[in-house]
Amino acid sequence: MKPVFAVEAADSLSRARAGTVNTLHGQFPTPAFMPVGTRASVKAVDPRDLRELGASIVLSNTFHLMLRPGAELIASLGGLHGFMGWDGPILTDSGGFQVYSLSGLRKLTGDGLEFRSPYDGSSFSFTPERAVEVQGLLGSDIMMCLDECIQYPASEAEAERSMAVTLDWAARSKAAWRPESGQLLFGICQGGFHPRLRERSAAELAGLGFPGYAAGGLALGEPKALRLEAVEASFSALPDSKPRYLMGLGTPLDILDGIRMGADMFDCVLPTRNARNGQLFTRGGKINIRNARYRSDPLPPDPRCGCRTCRTHSRAYLRHLHAQNEPLFPRLATIHNLAFYQDLVSEARKSLLAGAFMCYYKQFLDAYSPEGRD
Repeated sequence: MKPVFAVEAADSLSRARAGTVNTLHGQFPTPAFMPVGTRASVKAVDPRDLRELGASIVLSNTFHLMLRPGAELIASLGGLHGFMGWDGPILTDSGGFQVYSLSGLRKLTGDGLEFRSPYDGSSFSFTPERAVEVQGLLGSDIMMCLDECIQYPASEAEAERSMAVTLDWAARSKAAWRPESGQLLFGICQGGFHPRLRERSAAELAGLGFPGYAAGGLALGEPKALRLEAVEASFSALPDSKPRYLMGLGTPLDILDGIRMGADMFDCVLPTRNARNGQLFTRGGKINIRNARYRSDPLPPDPRCGCRTCRTHSRAYLRHLHAQNEPLFPRLATIHNLAFYQDLVSEARKSLLAGAFMCYYKQFLDAYSPEGRD
């Protein structure tokens, strides 16, 4: 049997590496960006589009699919792969962040979480064991342990309490997991923005022996400097032989910083959500297609991009579609933004294999404007 993860190249000036993750539905190269298909659909595109864009793994959401249409129904229709028509690897997040975001609709219990459905108000109990069971029914290639997120800023005492809960849930998740199924289970490092807690969480998770690990509870309003410290502390105590997933961080600079610190996998709704709102990513920074300056602009969204949208359409045409609320706009914009993200991790991987990652990293930062080009 192939190992879960193999490192193909490691950067000598950072913790960045290029590798390959093996799953039931094939392997995927790292660094990898996973388009987010929360409800078994990446908004505005289909599986053929995703393949053409270079996506090799997608992400779906356990919480939402458990509620609608239901994990048992999806299982009866061939699991997520058959249900959504995607034959490559799928990662399902545990749903912990979604329950966290319900605020007044949830409460922590001795067993797990109790919450009211945001759809119809019905009551549900969600435990680590149930999260594993649901993901087993969904048939995802990579499952995530249930974790508890806390809002920034949280005191060290509150972060330590939450970390202890997440570690307990991780042990219970591992006990409920059936390795013989071939599905992989990743543990999630928590601990707020306190490096000591992050390191402890990572070390204890590593002791449990998961096939892969993630850093969660980030991008919750914290300053970037604290976020980078939390990521570095999380990864410092995790084994180099296992894949590392940086959850939910998704600006281009976040991804490159994550790669530099040793992350292998990423997901974020930014490329799809921003596309629907008229924001396009380019090598020079973001552009807002609603801006009047693009009314007669004949250039493609990004002259250096080879995606279908850039090969075929001008900024002027895209601005027209957006202004008229044409359904074609979110599709064309999403294709472009996802192509940008896939190119970003692909170029980072190529630079790693060539032994030139930090050169690529610095060149990208010099050209890219985080505040946008408008």
